[in-house]
Parts: sequence; C-alpha cells; structure tokens
Amino acid sequence: MENAVGEVQNILVLGGRSEIGVAIARELLTPSTQRVTLACRRPDETRDVEASLSRDGLRVDSVIFDGADTSTHADFIDNVVATSGDLDVVILAFGLLGTQEECDDDPQAAVKIAHTNYTGAVSISLEVAKRFRQQGHGRLIILSSVAGERARKANFVYGSTKAGLDAFAQGLSDAMVGTGANVMIVRPGFVHSAMTAGMKAAPFSTTPDVVAQLTVRGLRAGKRIIWTPGILRWVFVLMRHLPVAIWRRMPEG
Repeated sequence: MENAVGEVQNILVLGGRSEIGVAIARELLTPSTQRVTLACRRPDETRDVEASLSRDGLRVDSVIFDGADTSTHADFIDNVVATSGDLDVVILAFGLLGTQEECDDDPQAAVKIAHTNYTGAVSISLEVAKRFRQQGHGRLIILSSVAGERARKANFVYGSTKAGLDAFAQGLSDAMVGTGANVMIVRPGFVHSAMTAGMKAAPFSTTPDVVAQLTVRGLRAGKRIIWTPGILRWVFVLMRHLPVAIWRRMPEG
C-alpha cells in the first residue's frame, strides 16, 4: 500500500505496452515504489519497457493479460495480488483503435473493438474495484478519450466505445465513494504515439509524457476527471452543442 506520505509502492499497468500507460507509471515512481507490473498479451515484447523503468530497489515484471478474455480477469487480479500484494494504483490503458473503414468493411472488426475497449474494460475495472473494496484503498486511472464526447463519422465505432467507457467510469467513481478507493478519468486528445503514427494530428495534440504529467498532477490533487490538454474541456463545451449540420461537415483529419 502507499506509505505514510502517500507515495505509491505498487503499480499495475493494464496494457503494459501502452506508451501513455507506461509514461504515467514512470511519472508516479518515487524511491518508495517497490513494484511495477506490466500486463499485456505479449509480455515477451516489453523487455525494452522494463529496462526503461528499471532502477535500484524497483522490481518490474511483465505478465500475460488479455483485456478481451473476460473469463480470466478474476483469476488474473487474484494472481497479481498473490504475487505482489495490495495494489496502490491501477492504470487501465489497453484498447484498440482500428479505422472506421475497417469496421465498415468488416463488422466483426467493429465488434472486436467494442468488446475489447468497452466490455473488457468494464470487466477488469469491476474486478479491480472489488479488490480495492477489500483492501480499503487504491486508485484506478481509466484512460478515456475526447473521442467519446461526441462521436465523429471518421471514427464513430471507436468514439462510441470511449463514450460508453467514460459513462461507466463516472458511475464507478461515484460507487467507490466511501470505500477508501477512487477512480480518475483521463480524457486525452490526439496523442502522438505508435498507435497514431501516420495519422493526421488534430489541434491541441500532445505526447504521452505530457498526458502523464497532467494525470499524476490530477491524481495528487484528488481530481475526478482531467482533460489533456486542459483547453479541450472548453473546446468540447462548444463541440457538444454544434448543430448537426455543422458537425457533419467538420474536417475528418
């Protein structure tokens, strides 16, 4: 658990190859941090990530986790806790982006994105929440997206999954009040990363490191929802209320 001055000792990254998730974990590290667990489908591909986090007194492990295989989630959390002890911070950073064209051509691609990004995230979040209630402490960071604020025709399948996840996360946040644990929702805009390589950057684009800095700052301040960058909060106050005729003509890049 966190030490007497609130420094995180045990971090779990769900989506251990996520550049944003790893950047948040790195930003959270202090000399008191004892363990980081990177959970992903191909843990053999995280050696470079492990090396980037490695330092004296810190153990970094990679374990198998499939966000889409919901039947394994309960055992997964039990096994992580049995190995590493109570979870202080869990970062939910896995998901699929895909393209709208792929979804239009193959509806099963859309189903896969929806199942992973929403159903899988709901499943593991509830398992984490159950563990947090047992512990009486813990903080869950859920990576949402501004794409969920109003789905655009250029990526409405992905946007809809983030809209659903964001609504779920808000409800879970409310449900955890009084348990000693909490949920924080992070709504990044366009982030320059391997996932978005080759895509046209949107206005106010950012980087994993900046998202991480703002996330940890928000976590320490007890925020429930943060936008990265913060200006997007006010941009979407306008975007939410644009007339449909104008919204449909918005550039798709």
